[in-house]
Amino acid sequence: MSFSIIGTGSACPDTIKTNKDLSEIIDTSDEWIKTRTGIARRHLLTDETITDLAALSAERALKDAGTTAQELDLIICSTIRGDYMTPSMACMLQARLGAACPAFDINAACSGFVYALDNALGYFERRKVKKVLIVSAEAMSKMVDWTDRATCVLFGDGAGAVVLSEGNDYLSGKLTAVGSDLLSIPGTEGCCPYSNAEIRPSYLSMQGQEVFKFAVNAIMKDIRDVLNEAELTEDDVDHVLLHQANTRIIETAKSKLNISKEKYLTNIEEYGNTSSASIPILLDEYARKGMFKKGDILAMSAFGGGLTTGACLVRWCK
Repeated sequence: MSFSIIGTGSACPDTIKTNKDLSEIIDTSDEWIKTRTGIARRHLLTDETITDLAALSAERALKDAGTTAQELDLIICSTIRGDYMTPSMACMLQARLGAACPAFDINAACSGFVYALDNALGYFERRKVKKVLIVSAEAMSKMVDWTDRATCVLFGDGAGAVVLSEGNDYLSGKLTAVGSDLLSIPGTEGCCPYSNAEIRPSYLSMQGQEVFKFAVNAIMKDIRDVLNEAELTEDDVDHVLLHQANTRIIETAKSKLNISKEKYLTNIEEYGNTSSASIPILLDEYARKGMFKKGDILAMSAFGGGLTTGACLVRWCK
């Protein structure tokens, strides 16, 4: 037994900032950003909290699934950081929804949604759960240096959610980790008077070219590996949902896989890089457009800080 995805949901902040808006506060331009990344806009938190977005995406997914929060046996949240270091975002979400099940966070950076699916698989295989809620919610605008035009233009905020039930539609999966600080965000050091630790700003830094090469190779290898595990071929894939980090990464990956280019779904122009929320937001958007039909094979692949990667094959059951 594995599981089936029976509901999807997503939520993004009301505030949208275009490339032109960013050009008014940093030395950049719409052309510079769009040609290098494919991003035109991003949604940014202002009055909302990341827990607000997580809850709204979860409520939408539960409604889509015809499920109540009281029916949930487990909540898993993927996030780099919630509104608190502790309690976890999953615990805050559990309270907000009125659920009464175990809840925990995982942090695999941009690969977090795929990691969460794999975590959920273990609970289904052990028959510990019947309904699981996964929410990926990220507040990247709070973790970038807004004076660094190379990184702050890349990211946006948002949340995506899925409801899982007992089924046999998770066909294969793969997770990897290669310890590296090529993409990193330093933690806060507090104010202990006995600490000699260097106080570093808690902003994201990234060695872009190295991450680019890592990402393209990971996408290509991981998708082929999960296809082999499921005894399927690239021709069997109906839709590809990649982490929405950069159009150049997506286009390069397309050129290295023998999957028809029209099968790749994207929305990076509208949202930017929302870290682990990007694949579930993409999934929900195209599900609500009626893009998927019952039996379609969806290939998902993500990469992120850690460095982590995750890929899986899911059969659409709705």
